[in-house]
Amino acid sequence: MNHDPQDDATDGIDDNASPEANETNEASTPHHRRIRSFVTRAGRVSPGQQRAIDELGPRYVVPYSPQLADWSAIFGRQAPRILEIGFGMGATTAEIAATRPGDDFIGVEVHEPGVGALLKLIGEQALGNIRILQHDAVEVLEHMIAPDSLDGVHIYFPDPWHKARHHKRRLIQPKFVAQLVSRIKPGGYIHLATDWQNYAEQMLEVLSAEPALENTAEGYAPRPDFRPVTKFERRGLRLGHGVWDLMFRRR
Repeated sequence: MNHDPQDDATDGIDDNASPEANETNEASTPHHRRIRSFVTRAGRVSPGQQRAIDELGPRYVVPYSPQLADWSAIFGRQAPRILEIGFGMGATTAEIAATRPGDDFIGVEVHEPGVGALLKLIGEQALGNIRILQHDAVEVLEHMIAPDSLDGVHIYFPDPWHKARHHKRRLIQPKFVAQLVSRIKPGGYIHLATDWQNYAEQMLEVLSAEPALENTAEGYAPRPDFRPVTKFERRGLRLGHGVWDLMFRRR
């Protein structure tokens, strides 16, 4: 899920609840369960978003299945393929897809209002090079994406889980990055962006430690032209907040 800087006031966890209540995604009897990097929040789907889901969902939303997907058949062509994890309300995804019509984009987002919003943009802009999965990105990556098949990965403003005791919930961890890299073609790229400096430092450390990756910059990268500045980012920059981009390539 895209991180909205407005959410810095809360982290989706009830600090008045017991630790056990807040760790329901982490452990369960009898099996230890994977720590998830997102919390499913209720969100209101607007009438326009619901209409887009009803009318365009059957064509553009790919049902999750624990088996490899034939993405060339799904898109109806062979083209460079980009995975975006946590596209939020989809504005950035739609803008990038519109400026790169020769590439195909797989957008993964768990929250229904965001799915509806991106579908609405797809309809308004006649974007045929986007498909959506409304599912946990870790499971999508593990089961539906073939090794060495992606030309790029975009992860923009993931939830920073800014409290130290919640850092284990952050998406960018060594195990996840290793799995991500295995799905990227040699020469393919990972592009990350965050507005949280502590998370940027962790991202840089984790990606730099992955032997299959090389940094395209000396530390953080300049924002590439293809990534638009979001309205939240623009507001943050006016207030003097930082934004950090990272661009790594698979060796």
